[in-house]
Amino acid sequence: MKTKIYLKSEYMTLGQMLKEATIISSGGQAKWFLAENTVFVDGEPENRRGRKLYAGMMIEVPGEGTFFMEQQGQIDEIK
Repeated sequence: MKTKIYLKSEYMTLGQMLKEATIISSGGQAKWFLAENTVFVDGEPENRRGRKLYAGMMIEVPGEGTFFMEQQGQIDEIK
């Protein structure tokens, strides 16, 4: 599934994105989740919950979906 995550500021951390996407229920679970699961940011494995995500980045969480970071107010379609 492809999903857009809208940024309300310049960036969002990977831990915040996982919570926003309801993959984890609290920010405290991010460290554990990333230690147990492989997450890809723009095709590269990432395990830092503080990794800054900016508009235009793609995050893949196997078993959960693909997420695209968008600046709030941007309008486009994913095909």
